[in-house]
Amino acid sequence: MTLKDSDTKIAELIDAEARRQESTLELIASENHVSKAVMEAAGTCLTNKYAEGYPGARYYGGCGYYDEIENLAIDRAKRLFGCQFANVQPHSGANANLAAMMAMMKPGDPFISINLASGGHLSHGMKLNASAIFYRPSHYQLDDKTETLDYDSVLAVAKETKPKAILCGYSAYPRVIDFAKFRAIADEVGALLMADVAHIAGLCVGGAHPQPFPHAHVVTTTTHKTLRGPRGGLIMTDSEELAKLINRSVFPGSQGGPLMHIIAAKAVAFGEALKPEFKTYAAQIVRNARALAEGLMAAGYRLQSGGTDNHLMLVDLRAKNEAFTGADAEKALEAAGMICNKNAIHNDPRPPKLTSGVRLGTPALTTRGLKEADMKQVAVFIDRGICAKDDPAELARIRSEVAAFAGKFPMPH
Repeated sequence: MTLKDSDTKIAELIDAEARRQESTLELIASENHVSKAVMEAAGTCLTNKYAEGYPGARYYGGCGYYDEIENLAIDRAKRLFGCQFANVQPHSGANANLAAMMAMMKPGDPFISINLASGGHLSHGMKLNASAIFYRPSHYQLDDKTETLDYDSVLAVAKETKPKAILCGYSAYPRVIDFAKFRAIADEVGALLMADVAHIAGLCVGGAHPQPFPHAHVVTTTTHKTLRGPRGGLIMTDSEELAKLINRSVFPGSQGGPLMHIIAAKAVAFGEALKPEFKTYAAQIVRNARALAEGLMAAGYRLQSGGTDNHLMLVDLRAKNEAFTGADAEKALEAAGMICNKNAIHNDPRPPKLTSGVRLGTPALTTRGLKEADMKQVAVFIDRGICAKDDPAELARIRSEVAAFAGKFPMPH
């Protein structure tokens, strides 16, 4: 029995969401459009089976094919990132980060990261998150003038707190991360370096951003975003000792049975990322981001740090109009057919639910085939949408134009 036969309402909602994705421009930096092959793997009979444990050491019978699938995913991940060990079982990036911390630290141990307001992640020490409940975070800063990483601040905080781990890798940072500098600081204070490359993983393996290995002791990532796979997590290391601790921290430390249908989809995505055309894709993401940034700056917006080196940018709306807020812009752009998220700007005086900026990214639009000239048009749409935030009729007109524009770029097949 098909989904439409068994649950008409859910089928209708899924179809509606498919139409929404096709007719809008996806500008959320942490989202992408996976291939049909990845979706096919995620929707298979593999969801029927428990496979607790690891290949060759399962707690249930009947896991022979699951061992082969997981080993393929592991091998491909190691080839992508140039590392010795990989655990493909984390259900999400947050799960991967928790397990990595469990492997590197004991409860109550100190670590340092950047704070949430400066581009960090909930799982990097936000006060309500497990990372701050079970461990002791301190935070380094961005340079107030350049709005980029302040490595002197990293070193100063590290010397003061003597952390067991230093975290780098961010949710809203538009510039290149110098992993070698972070490793030098970690070595100076005797800390482990963990790189959470969830946002830039696809750029790293595609040659559009430096790789975290061999500098990081532990690397975590999601498998979606720029890596263009299913929603899930991944942990890697070059240390056999850390690999054993990581495996134990994932299972049984923080998870039970792995989602084998998603691990199969991860393997498919990793295989796609190993192909030469993925490097072309990664480079185009960066070119598209620069083109979009240039278009927005020409329209009167200010970008945090003055631009972007990767897939995302933080747009300070106040330069265009002091009254504009990120919340207003997010709502207006969605009405105009463009999906983004409000985001704090460095030293933002407004609260997180309001903000003075939006975060924009180009992975999903690049997947659909947009190039630099197309991004200039997207910048025009964005500017028009934000400026028309109080004009529903104009937003509806822009929505119609955006839908026609999006129709020129089919979803991946």
